[in-house]
Amino acid sequence: MQPHATVSRDAWLAARKALLAEEKALTRARDDISRRRRALPWVEIDKPYVFDGPQGRETLADLFAGRSQLIVYHFMLAPGWEHGCPSCSFLADTLDGVLPHLAARDVTLVVVSRAPLAEIRAFQARMGWRFKWVSSHGSDFNYDFGVSFTPEQTARGTIPYNYAQLPFAAEEMPGTSVFARDEAGTVFHTYSSYGRGGDLQLTAYNYLDLVPKGRDEDGLAFTMAWVRHHDRYETGPALDRSATYQPPQRLDSCCGSAEATAPAVSVAWA
Repeated sequence: MQPHATVSRDAWLAARKALLAEEKALTRARDDISRRRRALPWVEIDKPYVFDGPQGRETLADLFAGRSQLIVYHFMLAPGWEHGCPSCSFLADTLDGVLPHLAARDVTLVVVSRAPLAEIRAFQARMGWRFKWVSSHGSDFNYDFGVSFTPEQTARGTIPYNYAQLPFAAEEMPGTSVFARDEAGTVFHTYSSYGRGGDLQLTAYNYLDLVPKGRDEDGLAFTMAWVRHHDRYETGPALDRSATYQPPQRLDSCCGSAEATAPAVSVAWA
């Protein structure tokens, strides 16, 4: 930890009040952005998306569970991966506790991945999560909402992600999409966010931003290289600060577990 200046309580209070003025300005700016986000125009959903869930096949409208607003977290778990993305898991660890509060405000939150339901349920059981998690396997949903990419796209070395063409070759990326349903049952897409747009949902990051060391990621090969699944911090390998991102290994790989052979790194949220 870098040394800091040590001052009197009065000097500290003056510095703290100066920062508070800036924090309040940031809060007001965030409130304004939130208002503008809510004012965005909507797009009617005219494709019949169907998902595999714990209660069987469900449409996008079914996922609302009788409410008028739906948040979908696009969790990076492709067919055949041995485990879900550690960065997405970092966010998913916060979801169970907020669900009843969202429901009280007419909001349903559902997690969607492209892996088949059996693979989703196996990983969900390992992690101990209770939130609803459905499979979009076999549908265009992930591709249409900009979080899954075809072999042709990844072969080019760039993918259309976060409203730009980015130099990645990933088949999956994270994101959040929001939908509304009117009284006639019509579903609309109202908002999607990718990359660092997910920062506000990462509760642990908001805590880390309060402490002297902050996120402490500047010396890493990519920002979230330190993140592990919550059951792998004590048993996982030591952090290699130069490790680059490696996608999860395939279940049918003959080379053993990626977590046993390489650092369990995760996606950098650019």
